[in-house]
Amino acid sequence: MFGQSIEGRFARGLTLITGALPAQYGFRTAGIVDIQIKTGLSDPGFEVSMYGGMAGWLQPSFSYGGHQGAVNWFVTGDVLRNDIGIENPTGSRNALHDRTGQFHSLAHISAVLDPDTRLSLIVGGFGGQFQIPNVPGQPTLGFAVRGRATFGSAHLNQNQHEASEFAILSLQKHADHADLQISAFTRRSTLAYSPDWLGELLFDGIAQQATRESIAYGIQADGSYRINDAHTIRYGIALQQEQTRAKTFSQVLPTDAGGMPVTDQPIGLAISSRKTGGLYGVYVQDEWRIRPTVTINAGLRFDAVAEYTHESQVSPRLNIVWKPTDGTTLHAGYARYFTPPPFELVTAASVAQFANTTGAPRGTGTATPKAERADYFDAGISQIVLPGLTIGVDAYLKQAKNLLDEGQFGAPVVLTAFNYAKGYAKGVELSVSYDRGPWSAYANAAWSQAMGKNIVTSRFNFDPGDLAYIAGHYIHLDHDQTWTGSVGLAWTMDNGSDRTTRFSGDLLLQSGLRATAPNGPPNGTALPGRAVLNLSVTHRLPSRTELRLDAINVGDSVYKIRDGSGVGGGAPQFGLRRTILAGVTQRF
Repeated sequence: MFGQSIEGRFARGLTLITGALPAQYGFRTAGIVDIQIKTGLSDPGFEVSMYGGMAGWLQPSFSYGGHQGAVNWFVTGDVLRNDIGIENPTGSRNALHDRTGQFHSLAHISAVLDPDTRLSLIVGGFGGQFQIPNVPGQPTLGFAVRGRATFGSAHLNQNQHEASEFAILSLQKHADHADLQISAFTRRSTLAYSPDWLGELLFDGIAQQATRESIAYGIQADGSYRINDAHTIRYGIALQQEQTRAKTFSQVLPTDAGGMPVTDQPIGLAISSRKTGGLYGVYVQDEWRIRPTVTINAGLRFDAVAEYTHESQVSPRLNIVWKPTDGTTLHAGYARYFTPPPFELVTAASVAQFANTTGAPRGTGTATPKAERADYFDAGISQIVLPGLTIGVDAYLKQAKNLLDEGQFGAPVVLTAFNYAKGYAKGVELSVSYDRGPWSAYANAAWSQAMGKNIVTSRFNFDPGDLAYIAGHYIHLDHDQTWTGSVGLAWTMDNGSDRTTRFSGDLLLQSGLRATAPNGPPNGTALPGRAVLNLSVTHRLPSRTELRLDAINVGDSVYKIRDGSGVGGGAPQFGLRRTILAGVTQRF
């Protein structure tokens, strides 16, 4: 999906957890985003904001937090409209046909039932309408449709609508040495793509209207029991049931043995699928404090998937943390991961229906995606060098069987999951942070390599020549980027009388994602590197008013994120050109 279901203003704090995760985390193990949502206690009062500027950006928002007795609440929402809904496929300042309209909403209600019991409810929603941006001057396939053989690609009219709603009800209970949390959840997501019927037939040989719906519900329970000062046992179970529906209606032209249309009158092909499946997981782990400075977390979890694939795995986990001094922390860990393919990105393949038409796939092979099984190793050190200054180094290695990846194939902007028979990812990360007085700063640098070999599922989406090469060679994954870096600096000036001004900036450095050169191996080259500078200033007034000014891509750098040539890369994407945005927020 293009839009974000959760906006940053919902969060009071955010932590990204990576590395060899302990046994309590399963299924989606690329990283854990720990979001602490605002409450009526942490953010009371009413707030309204208006934010916007260049590119037709307009975004009003509000929030309201409060409490009464044992109950507190926080509600927020916004409406967004701009002309840069999706990354521009050209390097021009203004994309063609790229308007979006979106809304986000979230409500958090929490009640303390007694000193040891709390009940909370989180509900939220997102809706978005996106125009698919156009690339002028594209050639057609050279045949006619309904008597017409020409079409200006700048005038294509393709649109996509997305929506998602979710709810989480949680009960937390503390008793003596035990803690328990039980959560019930549900989530519904929909996607609908509307094609340009004539244009897509002329440019792609197929025009396809596509809809997808995913409804999930389940329960998760997590508990802990402190046996003594040395041992704390944690345990839990997660059960999720999900139902997906997919419908497509395609228009194509019948072809002869040579692949050329035999008529300019399209025919329609309708395909629908419906599937119900589930994810099931259970874990137990022991947090063992051997010494005050050494902690071992050993655990075991069992996961199973019963969707398009039926698989299961027992996964051991082991992490060690050692603090030899107050300022030094060393960690090392191993985790066995089991990652099912995203259910909503898998549908029953119906390749045969498109035989002898202009919509026939490039390759063959309809095996459905499988669960990825991986061994993950991680080790690192964090050192407080000076008060406020911390330096960290971390190294990791993942070795995977049935390595999962995703790609966009065809005009509908819907990702499709597929597997490499085997693959690996490895890298080293360096981080530096400083926070003292009015100054704060950070710097990060990372080297990584992610490779896969032999695509074994969803093969009909790929060029046969690419498949033959990848069957015998490791290739870079399309999202592999060798070098990534970022630097940020902020200074807060206290003007007295409750007036503060904060100046900040960040510089992003990237070596470029993968691409395929003409006559070269798939993903065999990298796009040019780039550096993007962003600046921001905020000013708070005694009247509880905050003014904000942001400058994105100050140098107006023109750079490609993707060029559309990589394996499963979809359309080209360029980064956002220089954009100036301003906002005002008033608290009551």
